[in-house]
Amino acid sequence: MLKSLLAPALTGVFAVGSALAQSAAPIPEDIRDTAEALMERALAGDEVGLKFVEDLTTEVGPRLAGSEAEARARDWAMRELKELNFQVVRTEDFTIPYWSRVVERAEVVSPASQSLIITALGGSTATPEGGVEAELVRFESMAALEAASAEEVSGKIVFLDEPMTRTMDGSGYGFAVRKRRNCAAATTERGGLACLIRSVGTQSHRMPHTGMMARGQAVGAGPAAALSAPDADQLARLMERGPVTVNVNIQVETAEDAPSGNIIAEVPGTDLADEIVLIGCHLDSWDLGTGAIDDGAGCGIVVGAAKLIAELPSAPRRTIRVVLYGSEEVGLLGGRAYADTHIDDLDKHVFAAESDFGAGKIWRFETRFGEGAQGYAEALKEVLAPLGILPGGNEAFGGPDIGVLRMAGVPVVTPRQNGEDYFDLHHTPDDTFDKIDPDEFRQNVAAYAAMTYIVAETGWDLRKAAEPEGEGVGSE
Repeated sequence: MLKSLLAPALTGVFAVGSALAQSAAPIPEDIRDTAEALMERALAGDEVGLKFVEDLTTEVGPRLAGSEAEARARDWAMRELKELNFQVVRTEDFTIPYWSRVVERAEVVSPASQSLIITALGGSTATPEGGVEAELVRFESMAALEAASAEEVSGKIVFLDEPMTRTMDGSGYGFAVRKRRNCAAATTERGGLACLIRSVGTQSHRMPHTGMMARGQAVGAGPAAALSAPDADQLARLMERGPVTVNVNIQVETAEDAPSGNIIAEVPGTDLADEIVLIGCHLDSWDLGTGAIDDGAGCGIVVGAAKLIAELPSAPRRTIRVVLYGSEEVGLLGGRAYADTHIDDLDKHVFAAESDFGAGKIWRFETRFGEGAQGYAEALKEVLAPLGILPGGNEAFGGPDIGVLRMAGVPVVTPRQNGEDYFDLHHTPDDTFDKIDPDEFRQNVAAYAAMTYIVAETGWDLRKAAEPEGEGVGSE
């Protein structure tokens, strides 16, 4: 059945799988059969995960970290997970510094009056009431701004016109996001009044892209906003024709302490119940769209996968823990809070995975296991190959919120999704439920269900150190 569902995706994949099988650790037949059945069920019509996203984005909507809406999302998730019959559902509360937008307006004053579409960057300070008005100075890169003198910038509004490169794996984001983090500081240090950046995104619509300036800080170094790409183009054309004066008005609300929290649901294990297999997402979102791609989809994927396993006739050996992290967008604060709360039992966390890159098809599977556990990695890759997932290396990032776990030595994986269009939607008003492809979403659920179940049921030691030659797991 699984092969018939996936026939279009299988061309060339079995050749890869057969090569991997030479060094893959054996998986007991009953466990492999169950993993394949989980994938079949997910592909044939998972409804739990997709409905979770639909209901979250419809009934709650955007969920800004520390806001009343994020609190409603936690209450909603607690009720939903209990209704799904997860046996253990709880919240782990923490507080965060809070920031929200109140006013965000910009307009060209001269040479021709016209409005600009902007969004304040997370952590932007407020301008004086009524805004600041000054001549624009344009820089084509963050490096160019950092090399500029105070004389070039003082008393002006900076326009940082650096584009982002579209890539399948999202690697263009890491480079482009530097301007969001550093533009305000570089501007104020040189006496500038405000910073406008070309949005850190890849779409061409009049939809600016927000995001945090400084992790974990409610207030950054100065007023800063992102321009939609067409508005950035418009300013560049105007400046080619002569001096341009703009007005930028940003007003914000901040607080030192605001409530947030992580939501946890579990499928309790049996003889290895004290060992944790963690799959996570983040529940908060930015406030421009409804947080469907970032990261309602991730939450639906991990909840859908865990629910499939919970419905099996027998519980897995290890406990499967689903974590819906709070306040990821403003500095990975939920991930840090989780690690602090569980600092004494991180050695019992045997595996972690995080879905936080939309709902695109998983095309590659990467691990970060001990050198002696590479046979287990190959075995997982072999099981996932029929989903059209290629084998990756052993340097997985894992994900933003589980980064602390990775650094603490917890084995992690990255089921890498196709993100070629992810930054068309990410942090914009266009991040809405209709952008999710149900078939690609279900492929994600299938992969998460299979890998999570296998790790929970086999009891494999994924931290295993290298063994003397000839004694590795692939020869068991």
